[in-house]
Amino acid sequence: RYRVIRDWLEGLEDADDASEQDQVLSSWYKDEAAAHLARGGVKKGNVRSLVLEAEVTGLAGSHPKVEDGQLVCFGPRSHLFYVGDDKPFVNFEFKCDVMTTPGSNAGIYFHTKYQESDWPRTGYEAQVNNTHGDPKKSGGLYNVQDNYDAVAEDNEWFHYEIIVLDPHIIVKVNGKTVSDYSEPDDLVRPDRQLSSGTFAIQAHDPNSVIHYRNIQVKPLP
Repeated sequence: RYRVIRDWLEGLEDADDASEQDQVLSSWYKDEAAAHLARGGVKKGNVRSLVLEAEVTGLAGSHPKVEDGQLVCFGPRSHLFYVGDDKPFVNFEFKCDVMTTPGSNAGIYFHTKYQESDWPRTGYEAQVNNTHGDPKKSGGLYNVQDNYDAVAEDNEWFHYEIIVLDPHIIVKVNGKTVSDYSEPDDLVRPDRQLSSGTFAIQAHDPNSVIHYRNIQVKPLP
């Protein structure tokens, strides 16, 4: 079955401006309560929408929001972690649609763990970057199997897939395999090594604005 992440940060939809959004986020964060990110109970074929939960790190000055059914990540560095009941994930198929704006950088972390601040210290990062100054582009496994060729365009939706069948990782953009990596049997790299964990979506910097929609994950045996 697919768990579909829809209408991320649902509570922000009713906020009229950035100040009210800040109040909502601050309330959730200070109370250490999870933000409800999707409406549950809707079934369509083999796709099921569940209520998922997350927390945002590094909230100061950042405004992840829902806009026209899309998750929009921007502002100073922050990471939106999935902290739902069904974690940790081991083998899975992750899918979403992404749209970058010019000069933007982001990433999708997997097999990671929630932390209060800083860059996630565990797990892999699947790069999201078409025209940012960082030469490592979309579809690469950051600092593991990097991709230096732009495979998608800014201001256009592209389809992003991450498939993990331990010890194998495949990353696809618009159906094209960009990264195909297998961990060696003798690998000892605790910061970037398959084990189990959750997902985190990155807001990289104030000038990076990234849109996400149709976020799905299907656990695999």
